[in-house]
Amino acid sequence: MLRLLDAVDRDRFALSVVTFAEGALVDALRVRGVEVEVLAAGAVTRVTRDEAGSAASVARHGVATLRLAGALRRHVVGVQADLVVANSLKAAVVVSVAAFLSRRSWVWHLHDRLASDYLPAPVVVVLRMVAVVGPRAIVANSRATAATAGRGARRRVRVAYPGLPAAAFRGALGRRRGAVGIVGRISATKGQREFLEAAEAVALRHPRIPFRIVGAALFEDAAVEQALRSELAASPIGDRVEFTGWVDDVPRQLRRLRVLVHASPVPEPFGQVVVEAMAAGVPVIATDAGGVPEILAPNAASDPIADGVRRTHTGILVPPGDPGALARAIEWVLTHPREVSYMVARARQDAQYRFTIAQTAVAVQEAWTNAVRGRGARRPCEIRSHGGTTAR
Repeated sequence: MLRLLDAVDRDRFALSVVTFAEGALVDALRVRGVEVEVLAAGAVTRVTRDEAGSAASVARHGVATLRLAGALRRHVVGVQADLVVANSLKAAVVVSVAAFLSRRSWVWHLHDRLASDYLPAPVVVVLRMVAVVGPRAIVANSRATAATAGRGARRRVRVAYPGLPAAAFRGALGRRRGAVGIVGRISATKGQREFLEAAEAVALRHPRIPFRIVGAALFEDAAVEQALRSELAASPIGDRVEFTGWVDDVPRQLRRLRVLVHASPVPEPFGQVVVEAMAAGVPVIATDAGGVPEILAPNAASDPIADGVRRTHTGILVPPGDPGALARAIEWVLTHPREVSYMVARARQDAQYRFTIAQTAVAVQEAWTNAVRGRGARRPCEIRSHGGTTAR
C-alpha cells in the first residue's frame, strides 16, 4: 500500500489515511507527509478469519464494529472526503456502513479471494453481498481474485496487479549459491510444512544445500510455528534449516536465496513474493493455483519437466499441497543451471514489463476517478484495518 501511495499523483488526489491501530505503518506514512488519523478499534482488529465466521463472534463484536463505522463516518464527513477506499476485508465491512451513512461513494481494493477454500463460508456469503450492493468499483489484485467477487459484482471489477518500484529491478541477478528458501508469514496456508517435507527429500541427494524459512507467525498462528520447530528438531535436516524470524527487508532476503519456493497449499489471491523474486533475479518455484499462474504462465505456455512439474518461460509450477512434486522441481532447478539462467533473465524482463507500481497507480487512479466522476471530487479517502489507511 505504501508503494501505491508513493506513486499516486498528489496533484490530482489529496490523500489522508485512517488506521485502526498505531504501528510502523503510521510512522512510515507520516514520514511521507501523508495525513494520518488513528481510530481505536480495540478487539475488532484482532478477530481472525475463522472467528469471523461464527455467530458468537458476530454477537461479541457486532456492536463494536458499528461504533467504529460511526466514528469513521464522522471522520469522513469532517475531512469532506469525496471517496472512501477499503483496503482489507474488515475495512470493507466498516466502510460499507460508514459510506452509506455519510452518503459517500467507496471503492474496494480486494486483495483476498472470496472463496470457501480461503475463508469461512458464512464470511464469503456476507462479503459477496457487500461486493454486490456496496462499492462503486472493485479493484482486484488478480483475475483469480476478481472471479470470486460474485456474479452480481463482476461488471464493476477491474484488475490492477500489485506492482514494484523501479529500484526493485536494479542490481545483479540472483546468486548461484545460497539457500533454498520460502518467504512469508508462517501459517498452515503458506506452505512451510510442505516446504520442509520437500526439503527432506532434496537433502538426501544434495547434502550441502541449506534451507531457509524467512518470516514469522502472527499471534493466531504461533502454534503452527512452534509445531514446525518441534518437528524440525527431530528431523535429519534440523541443522540445515534456518528460521530468520520477522524481517523488514524482503528484497535483501530474496537476493540471498538460490531458489525461492512458494508452496501455499491453498490458492493464493496473487503471489507478491513471486514477482519480487522475479525482479530480484531469483529462480521461482510456485504452486499452480490462484493468481500465481497469471504471473508465471500468462499465456498458459509450459513444458512438463517431471511428474507434476511444468516449466514456463519465467518459472516452475507445481500442484498445491504436493511435497513430492515440490522436491522434484527443486531438484530440477539445482541441476539445470543453464536453463535456469535463461529463465531468470526472462522472468526479470517480464516482471519489469508487466508489474510496475506505475502501471498499478494508473489503473487505481482511473478506478477512483470513475467512481466519483461528475462530482468534481479530488479527495479520495482510503480505509484499512490492521494499520490501514484513509486518503482525503
